[in-house]
Amino acid sequence: MLSTTKNDAASGFFMVAFRSAVLHCARGVLCQSVCHLSNPQVWSMPCEAQPRFVVLYGSQKGQAQSIAEGIAEEAQDHGLGAELSCLSEHEKYNLEKENAPVVFILSTTGDGEPPDSALQFVKRLKKKTLSTDHYKHLSYALLALGDTNYANFCNCGKTVERRLQELGATQFYAAGYADDGVGLEVVVDPWLEGVWEAIKGALSKMASDRKGESRDLPKETPDSQISDVKLNLLSLSDEQNCKSLTASVDPDSKSAPVASTSASAAQTADSNLRATSPGSHGTDSVSASAPQTQAVAVEVPPVALAASLTCSLPPLSESALNVPALPPPYLDVSLQDVGTMEQIVEQPIKESLHEVPINRAVHLTSGDSVKTSLLLELDISAHPTIAYEPGDSFDVFCPNRAAEVEEMLHRLGLHDQRNCHVHVSLKKDHKKRGAQVPPYIPQSISLLSLLTWCLEIRSVPKKAFLRALVEQTADGVQRRRLQELCSKQGAADYNLYMRDRSLSVSELLAAFPSCSPPLSLLIEHVPKLQPRPYSAASSCVKHPGKLHFVFNVVEFPAGSGRPAGRRGLCTGWLFDLINRGLVFPERVERSGSPALPKIHVSLRPNCSFRPPSDLSLPFIMVGPGTGVAPFIGFLQQRERERQANPEAAFGETWLFFGCRHRDGDFLFREELEGFVTSGVLNHLKVCFSRDDPEQEEQKEVATSVARPRYVQHNLLLNSRDVTEILLKRNGSLYVCGDAKNMAKDVNDTLVEMVRAELQVDQLEAMKRLAGLREEKRYLQDIWG
Repeated sequence: MLSTTKNDAASGFFMVAFRSAVLHCARGVLCQSVCHLSNPQVWSMPCEAQPRFVVLYGSQKGQAQSIAEGIAEEAQDHGLGAELSCLSEHEKYNLEKENAPVVFILSTTGDGEPPDSALQFVKRLKKKTLSTDHYKHLSYALLALGDTNYANFCNCGKTVERRLQELGATQFYAAGYADDGVGLEVVVDPWLEGVWEAIKGALSKMASDRKGESRDLPKETPDSQISDVKLNLLSLSDEQNCKSLTASVDPDSKSAPVASTSASAAQTADSNLRATSPGSHGTDSVSASAPQTQAVAVEVPPVALAASLTCSLPPLSESALNVPALPPPYLDVSLQDVGTMEQIVEQPIKESLHEVPINRAVHLTSGDSVKTSLLLELDISAHPTIAYEPGDSFDVFCPNRAAEVEEMLHRLGLHDQRNCHVHVSLKKDHKKRGAQVPPYIPQSISLLSLLTWCLEIRSVPKKAFLRALVEQTADGVQRRRLQELCSKQGAADYNLYMRDRSLSVSELLAAFPSCSPPLSLLIEHVPKLQPRPYSAASSCVKHPGKLHFVFNVVEFPAGSGRPAGRRGLCTGWLFDLINRGLVFPERVERSGSPALPKIHVSLRPNCSFRPPSDLSLPFIMVGPGTGVAPFIGFLQQRERERQANPEAAFGETWLFFGCRHRDGDFLFREELEGFVTSGVLNHLKVCFSRDDPEQEEQKEVATSVARPRYVQHNLLLNSRDVTEILLKRNGSLYVCGDAKNMAKDVNDTLVEMVRAELQVDQLEAMKRLAGLREEKRYLQDIWG
């Protein structure tokens, strides 16, 4: 149903919208509202007659799953039936015999690895015994999710796509590669808009190929034309997703254009809000009036207004909006009073978790260092199954902060019921495809424990959640702003005020006080509280029964929507736990220090990020800041290997380390210098980005050689040795640390080094580095 405001009672705008919708239908884009107006029988076919297709997803944190579920839910609106399965549910699908189009939605995790739910599928797909025509019958489309801040962008999706083509499968719609580094929606939204025509075209072609066996499909534009348009639209390089996709979207697609901002338009189209994005039913449209600011602007001088999380400016504040369809509710949540009891917060127990005591906590930085770096030593002697090796990492399971949980309880109006047991079940009449009660919520858990251990209330709300919150918001101005933030037109504001600032669910609700969501909505949309991974900073051969790790206490500054700064969830929690028992290296340790608490951890083996098994091979380590942590384990193990094999020939070792100040945050300085003295570490190359800028300038003038400020500068200064180790001596390179800046800069520097040393062009240099990655001799352990 097309929604209009009171000012649109005259049929002018309705007729414009009607003609536009008819034009969309003529172009093969579904406009169900108009189809119903002109022919109510078009889509009223029985469910069993609907053409079918298959949706398969592999998801690590739920984003790929959410997109796949959205496709399955919207399918019926297009007269199609979707069969939704996780790739781990191999008993529910059979690609060897599948004769319907298949849509893959795949995320990538770790160092380009498949998500856990897709791991076995990818292993089966990569079997060398499969023939080149194994999947010649299969017709597929693929959407890959990744993050260009990390190496091997969308590697799982690219691996599956490449292998499917090698096995003879046919692609009916160009693959999309969505980048979480700039916003998944930049690629996901237009990919989803075009996929429906492609699915119908594929079904039509497959029916035609079966020699007359037809399916009851809506009439489409010839699929060859549609496929060409969409394939050209989505054939994007990884680096150009943002710019080209935005510029290439068909202006006649089903997303309504931003309305004119003229005074007359403000009284008509500018006051209309249309819900036309994927999943939209005709009745899902929402109508809201934009604040009428233009009339005021004519009468008063311009005022320098500032946009914020809760306030927008023209043209967004005066634009018609395209918002997501309202997600269908699917959970029933009830609270059961179990009688008067003490307030207890119990962590859901998992078999893979180990409760270990913190043995020691050391403050590694000193003076006015910008960051607070801490080393924690865990006592794992009672847990022989935690058999870690250098390069491994482990998960720390932390709770949400008690103050934030209390705030959420008050916000939900459930503080007096915090000790009630929560019962979660599916609604009997829900319309969500593949709906299930979240498996991470135990059957018997108190509301307090649920909010403390199960839901990531620090997570940035997704746009679908914002759309659902609109319906729970009483104030009209606040409703409009939430609509803007989840709309296509408000994408820049969403990124600026929410995504880039890591604005949490709690902070969003605090900024919109008239929004009162039910508990069921939070459970439906707030993701699982994820453990935080940390690299082991020790070797068990030197520290038996002990596990060390290092971290910086993360600080989020105050800003729009965040009146006061806050610490990172896990690092702040750990800091609070051990603050009273901290040991400062420059002070004498007191024997009467208070006992430190226990935490829950789980091992995460990393089978590739390991020192070379051949002790004679050289290797290079790049780890600025806390990125040096795994290399302390590497060197501790090498030290013991040298002691155990004094006659053996050991490969050369290099470490490139960087920090701000030599005397403030040179982590593990004494231990590293000791490794150099003993010969365990052959080359220690350090740089300090903030030390003595005046002396640095004087040195540059005197020597004409720039003092290295970052690890990539030191790599360049040692270019010949580094490239010889990697390209001629079968050596390995390990990089650990920040993904967004350091890892990219190091990679770019390596490309330049290889290009210069081999006298080849940039493309050939990139290929050589890619070859090192494939050989597992260029490895990264990086984080955002």
